[in-house]
Amino acid sequence: MGACRTTGLKRLALCCFLISTTRLCVAQEVQNATVMSSVAATIVPTQSSNSADLPSAPEPADEIAQTGRADQTPATAQKQQGQTNQQQQKPETTPSLGDLGFTPQQTQADAQMQARLNERTHMLKVHQTLGLITTIPMVATLITGPQAKAKGRNGEPITEPTAANLDFHIALGGLTSGMYWTTAYYAIFAPKIPDVKPKGAIRLHRDLEWVHGPGMIITPLLGIMAYKQENAGEKVHGFASYHGPAAYVTAAAYGTSIVAVSWPIHWKFWEK
Repeated sequence: MGACRTTGLKRLALCCFLISTTRLCVAQEVQNATVMSSVAATIVPTQSSNSADLPSAPEPADEIAQTGRADQTPATAQKQQGQTNQQQQKPETTPSLGDLGFTPQQTQADAQMQARLNERTHMLKVHQTLGLITTIPMVATLITGPQAKAKGRNGEPITEPTAANLDFHIALGGLTSGMYWTTAYYAIFAPKIPDVKPKGAIRLHRDLEWVHGPGMIITPLLGIMAYKQENAGEKVHGFASYHGPAAYVTAAAYGTSIVAVSWPIHWKFWEK
């Protein structure tokens, strides 16, 4: 019986110990929860007051919209914006073609006119080249002219020119005439530009055409007349006797017209 009572007392003491321990743990948890709630109440107002004073961080989308590029710094964006404002504020001082009196039709490119200018330039270059080359047989014709003329004055016997000298002179004269009219062709049939009048040296060059042009017609005709008189054993007389002076006047006018537009003369006709 004594042993049973001892065991019962031990069990009662163990139960009392467990109950007191459980109550102590519950009280400690309640105390910890109270402390945490008080700390949270102290921290939350502080964070809310500080967040009201500090600005929010800029969003990347807002920065890209303001600067135009994501990798630009604020200083670069501000500089570019300042340059844009200066360009917008700068007045336009350069006059336009309309301000100068040109109509839109006049400022548009004219393909037909450009083609005409190109053709005219080409033909006048050929004219200039052939004109310089023509001076070679012309000078040679003038040199051989006295050798193709009969000699004899004041009753002296007439010395007829040799057939070789006469034929050579005629050949040079024919070559000069052919090249001259070929040269004239490129000037006469070159496309004309409307409302353009020659001035200065070009005008003198064209005015001299009225001298050496008729001269290149009259001189060969007089030469043919002189040739017929020579073959008939007659002394050159009448209009045929002016064959030489007409040739010299024609050559002088032709040379002057070349110098008027080509001085100093540059011999570049062999170049492209």
